[in-house]
Amino acid sequence: IEAHRSAIGESIVTPIRNIYIRNNMPTMTDEQIGDRNKWQLSVEGVNQPKTFTLAQLKKLGQTTIATVLQCSGNGRGFYEHKPKGSQWKTGAAACILWTGVPVATIVSACGGITKGAKYMTCTGVDAPKDLDPKKATVERSVPLKVYKKAILAWEMNGVPLPNAHGGPLRTIPPGYFGINNVKHLGKLAFTETESDVKYMKTSYRISPIGKKGSQYPTCWEMPVKSWIVRPTDETGVVKSGKVQIAGVAMGGTKKVRNIKVSVDGGQTWKKAKFVGPYLGKYAWRQFVFESNLGPGTYNIASKASTGVNTQPELRYENRRGYAHNGWKDHSVNVEVV
Repeated sequence: IEAHRSAIGESIVTPIRNIYIRNNMPTMTDEQIGDRNKWQLSVEGVNQPKTFTLAQLKKLGQTTIATVLQCSGNGRGFYEHKPKGSQWKTGAAACILWTGVPVATIVSACGGITKGAKYMTCTGVDAPKDLDPKKATVERSVPLKVYKKAILAWEMNGVPLPNAHGGPLRTIPPGYFGINNVKHLGKLAFTETESDVKYMKTSYRISPIGKKGSQYPTCWEMPVKSWIVRPTDETGVVKSGKVQIAGVAMGGTKKVRNIKVSVDGGQTWKKAKFVGPYLGKYAWRQFVFESNLGPGTYNIASKASTGVNTQPELRYENRRGYAHNGWKDHSVNVEVV
């Protein structure tokens, strides 16, 4: 389920009703989940392996962080070769407040990570029992360093994690693409090697068009990105004169530091200003730019920078249309009268 570009809203946090939904496996039902407080998480690859119930995790510790949740294929709908998968444009992204326990707290309660671990590997338990677990299990490995900032969340935007969003427990590795935010989490492990299931080994690989394989980069950290949310071609008629242009910008695992707007298709750029509270480097920033526009057609674009990386003009061509952050495709054409 995709959110319309103009449905991002005027505040930083995305309302749950406007948050996209993308599941590789059927969402677990209340009956399958059972008593949420009795939901179990096994922790492996630590000096003292343990199994925690959700009730026990809630007693270990708690924090709240804001992150951008974005599907790896957000922007796939712009690719000319029509890659397989949901044809998202800008709608598979949201900024969410997550509440849960820091993974570092769980590690401490388990006596630390065993020597030799290189990855944090999280496993969902939503795969139907009649399917090949190597093909159906949603299991993702991320670099070990991620555990220091990651949390296991049981709440989003102030309410218990809905089933469609991975309730009752989900991994939140800040700054990483949505596939790494494993839903219906049943196992947390610290491993020497990456998982060998399909969703890690071959899927979500950023490979050249016509090629595939585990040798290509996986969808981990999100790149710097931005887009306009108002006005858009969905807005309808825009009256000439003073026009407020608004959008969102994100830096992935880095703080977004600069945002520019063009009303002439990228020929000239002017600095926009960030508005609203700063919720941390993993959340997106809203920006506004005021421009006096006479009657005509305008191509409005935005370009974000972290100071290290700047949003490129063009997409990176790849087989499945992953990690698109080119500003040109994300621009909008607006008619002013």
